[in-house]
Amino acid sequence: MNRRFRHFIAIDWSGAKGARQKGIALAIADAGGGPPVLVRHQWSREDVLYVLRERLPADTLVGLDLGIALPNADCGAYFPGWTHSPPDGPSLWALIDHIAGEETNLGANAFVAHPELRPYFRDGAETGSRFGCDGANHGRGRFRVTEQAQAAMGCKPYSNFNLVGAAQVGKSSLTGMRMLHRLRGHLPVWPVDPLPQKGSVLVEIYTSLAALEAGRSPSKAKMRSYHELNEALAVLGSPPVMDTGPVDDHATDALLTAAWLRSVAHEPHRWNPPMLTNDVAGTEGWTFGAF
Repeated sequence: MNRRFRHFIAIDWSGAKGARQKGIALAIADAGGGPPVLVRHQWSREDVLYVLRERLPADTLVGLDLGIALPNADCGAYFPGWTHSPPDGPSLWALIDHIAGEETNLGANAFVAHPELRPYFRDGAETGSRFGCDGANHGRGRFRVTEQAQAAMGCKPYSNFNLVGAAQVGKSSLTGMRMLHRLRGHLPVWPVDPLPQKGSVLVEIYTSLAALEAGRSPSKAKMRSYHELNEALAVLGSPPVMDTGPVDDHATDALLTAAWLRSVAHEPHRWNPPMLTNDVAGTEGWTFGAF
């Protein structure tokens, strides 16, 4: 598998408001070796879209840190009880982009504010009446099959229907799904799309999984220094990153995960997790590295 990928890009994503995001970081690792490299830039979401559509190096495995779909298998639909609930991932992406299409910066606020969709989400004002499968306002919300696998591995995933709290991923995932819609025909998204025999492909990543495999504990998955980063890189067999300026946890997440993708992408079992059925692939997608 490594032979078909020449580059490995990891993107730490952000759903925050504003034109440019401090929380977006992009790092690249070369299949030929060497340390991963942080592409220093004050990124906007549209910048990332442009790179992935127009400037992506050939034969690149792209890892995007967000949920590429909403839960479906648990309730039999993304939005159970709503007659217009989309049948699959690409239809969901198209719906989000259609409803929020007039928002700048790939925002998705109009989607979660839609009167027929708002009840399915928990936001800062209320927990929607359909936040759970049975209509009860309970627990941490709904989870995809891949997020259940993440939890079994020691991670603490958050529901993409949850829009509250510093660790929530709902907002970033919805903005990312708008981008995925605009990448249709340009970049396949595994496993919603089959893994192509050649060329570039995008996968969902969870940077904490990379940190776990690099010897970090779930409670210490975040790294905020070159020392911590380079200790983790050494576990993956990667050369260290030189201190070239300020580094935060977004940058270290991207750097470590780019090196991790390079170290594991050739392993066939990564592309065949046991709970990944055809139905799950087409509706919920999967997090690369989750089992």
